[in-house]
Parts: sequence; C-alpha cells; structure tokens
Amino acid sequence: MRSEAWIGLLGADPRPRLLEADEPSARLITLTELLDRPADDPDVVVARRQLLADPGTAELMARLPEWEAEQLISGHNSPRYAPNLLHLLADMGVAPGDDPRIERLLDDMLRHQGSDGRFAAFGRWRGVEEPVWASLLCDHHAIVEALVRFGRAADPRVRSAIARMREDLTTTRQGPGWPCLPDPAMRFRGPGRIEDLCPQVTLEALRTFARLPPRARPEGAADAAGTALRVWTARGSETPYMFGHGIRFKTVKWPTFWYDVYWVLDTLTRYPPLWRSPGAKRGERRAVAELAACLIAYNVAPDGTVTPRSCYRGFESFSFGQKKRPSPFATARVCAVLRRLDDLTDQIAAVDVLALGSSRAGTGIPLPPKLPRPSPSSSRSTPGRGASSAQGAAAR
Repeated sequence: MRSEAWIGLLGADPRPRLLEADEPSARLITLTELLDRPADDPDVVVARRQLLADPGTAELMARLPEWEAEQLISGHNSPRYAPNLLHLLADMGVAPGDDPRIERLLDDMLRHQGSDGRFAAFGRWRGVEEPVWASLLCDHHAIVEALVRFGRAADPRVRSAIARMREDLTTTRQGPGWPCLPDPAMRFRGPGRIEDLCPQVTLEALRTFARLPPRARPEGAADAAGTALRVWTARGSETPYMFGHGIRFKTVKWPTFWYDVYWVLDTLTRYPPLWRSPGAKRGERRAVAELAACLIAYNVAPDGTVTPRSCYRGFESFSFGQKKRPSPFATARVCAVLRRLDDLTDQIAAVDVLALGSSRAGTGIPLPPKLPRPSPSSSRSTPGRGASSAQGAAAR
C-alpha cells in the first residue's frame, strides 16, 4: 500500500471533504491524483461526466477565443491568453476530445508555425505599429504544452516544435536551461539579461517534456530542472529580472498561470531524481523541501484546505476566484503536488520557513490570516502564522 505521509504535513486529511465538494473538478482530481483511481473507475466516470456538464466548465469553454482573430492580450500571464485557459481546463480534468471548441482552437494553433518550428501568437511588438504573428519562447512553449496535453503530440508539426525546444536548450549564466530568445522576424527578446535563464520558459519546457516519453526529452532536461531549482537557492544574489521570490512568489495567485511556488513545484515534482535518486544533491533536496514548506505555510489552512489569498479577476464565480472560503479545486491541486513529495515529508516538516532568507525586497514572512500584507521593510520578528516550521504552521 502506498504511503500517505504527506497528509501529516497538513492539519487534517482534506480528501474526505474534497470527495463531498460540489465542484466536480475537485472530486475528479481527488479520485485520480490523490486516490489513484483508474479512468474506468465508476466514480471517476461519473465525476468526469459531471465536470463536462458543469456550468463552470461551460463558462470557461465559452471564453476560448478564435485563435486566428484573437484579441490582443496584456501579457503571457493574462487569463484571456488561450494557452492559459487550455491549461486551466486540463488541470480541472478536461481531456482530449472532450469538446469540439478545444479541437478547433488546437487546429488553429497548428496553422501558425514558423519555418524554425516555433508556434506563433498574435500580438503587438515593440517598434512595430500593427500587431503581427510572432513568437517568443513563452508563446511557443505554452502552446506546445497545450497541444501535448490535449493529445496532439504525434502531429508532425508538434514533433517539429518539440525538436526546436530541444535545440533551444543551452547553457545560461545560471546553468543549462532556456533563455528569453528573440522572435526571428521582430527581434524583440523580452526583459532581462541576454545570458540569463528565463525561469518561466524553462519551467514551461520542463513541464512539456515531463508529459512525453523519456526518449523524447533532451539529455540535459534533468540538469535544466536543477538549474530551475538553483534560481530559488540563489534568490538573494541572482534574482532574474521580473522573477523574485518574496511574498508574491510564495502566495499562489489562482488560477495558476505564472511563475510562483506552486508553478515551480508542480513542474519540478515531475523530476523526482532531484530529491529521490541515490545521486540527488543534498542542496537540491533541501531546496525542494523549502519550496514545499513555503507552499504549505503561505497557502494551507489548519484544516488542510486552501483559501485563495490572491486571484485573477474574472473568476469570481469559481471557488479559486474568491478569497472568503476554501477552494476545493485549489486544495486538490496543492495536495496533488504535495503527494508527489511523500518520501520527502520529514525534510519538509523540518524546514523553518521564518528562518529562510528571501529575495531582495521580499519578506520571507507568511501572511497572518486577516491581517494586512507586510511591507518589504517589515521586521522579521513579526510572528507570521504563529509557527516556526512548515509542520507547525500547518498544525497550529
């Protein structure tokens, strides 16, 4: 029987409550990712049917844009960005072939691929008056992952795109990974130093390769996962531009579209050799434990549930789009990540989150319930959530 030691990190086992939730996505995640029920399990079949019939799922489906006439977005973390909506639906449990609107959107995405293998999106670019089709890696990687998640990995165009991702893996100032590369036509590269790793596109690439058979992954994928973890361990001295590790990093913004503690762990827990293999580095194992401890201390309540403390606008009708009560979906997603770290439970419980150094301008102090967010100059003696370790914070 599989160990469930991770539950000891929380104040209570949230799974019985999740199975009774009125949110079919939470029930489906619990059955498949927290209880290992197979796809043909009767309860799983019912939960999937209810998910597809749920008004919330229908609302998100209706938001899917026409890719070839997509409205301009404010950024790659925008809730209106089509790959983000697709990833949210997939996180909820929507699968390939579940809805023709998804299939049409994927077909449209496949039609916009450059000769270099990168998929493009429609947007405004610095120095160009009119919006055009072009691609940064935060377009290309997000699109490829969405295509893979919804069953298009065997398409020759996707295989070509994946090959390009392998070729783009390089040595950055932080180590093996993916930098912010310019669009071949627009030459716009994005922010940050040219020799630096881009944490977001590196995680997107690692997430994509984790969903593929091992033979499809580049030889340096595991090393790139270690580099992504190094961004955390070096946070006090080498913070990449726009990617800090203070209060906003540790407090998950729901739904999860961008770089934060959940995103890092949801990606890197797909590479268990970071902490599990005989050759795992002690520093990397410690870093994974620190991140997990922060995920718990900053986001999980004493009863093992997650009530969002930060949300994107436009999702107020969903449990993950409000800050007043526990979200079954957010709780299930956080638990799914923690369960992958079951064999690291003791190390996670031993982490003193209040003793962790933070990145420049961060605080390192968990937010107390119903109290204002501390400013960057707040004293580190502030009592936080009333516990000095992740285990204590969860059980207070």
